[in-house]
Amino acid sequence: MATDPKATNPVSPTDTQDSYFRFHIPHLHLCSVFGDDWFSLKAESFARFFGTPVFLVAQTVIVAIWIAINAFGFTKFDVYPFILLNLAFSLQAAYAAPLILLAQTRQADRDKAHADADAQHREALAAAAEQRQMLAAEQGTQMMELLQQNTQLTELVKNLSQRIETLTIEMHGKVIQGITTS
Repeated sequence: MATDPKATNPVSPTDTQDSYFRFHIPHLHLCSVFGDDWFSLKAESFARFFGTPVFLVAQTVIVAIWIAINAFGFTKFDVYPFILLNLAFSLQAAYAAPLILLAQTRQADRDKAHADADAQHREALAAAAEQRQMLAAEQGTQMMELLQQNTQLTELVKNLSQRIETLTIEMHGKVIQGITTS
């Protein structure tokens, strides 16, 4: 029975390089509160457009032209106090508020999913760091044992060298004594 190496070690360097968003994958099944249909996506993009400088400048220009046309008498379709303009603003506000809330809710869902994935990623990094620390401590212990064994071997070699030197001197003395007596 073959075992999957990724099952025993959930965080490996190749996983990190292969899939940067691997912790976001479990959240892909999550559907936003309002769905991902055409209307929801268009409503969200329109709500995002409300906060852009282009929209604000365009609306200001349109309102200024509207007031100028009606105030200077070029046309009389919305005379002072500009009731039709107020109605247009009310209509815009009536649609803008729910669209903005929709966009905020969808963004909150995405932020929560990303925060969950980031938390899982941090936990995986912490577990990997702890595993590396344990491995380093184990290797440090093994290194100390090897150093101790090396020291013992060095002492043994030193004692053997001294013994060999002593025996060599004794043997040399006996050989010289045997030569001088003969």
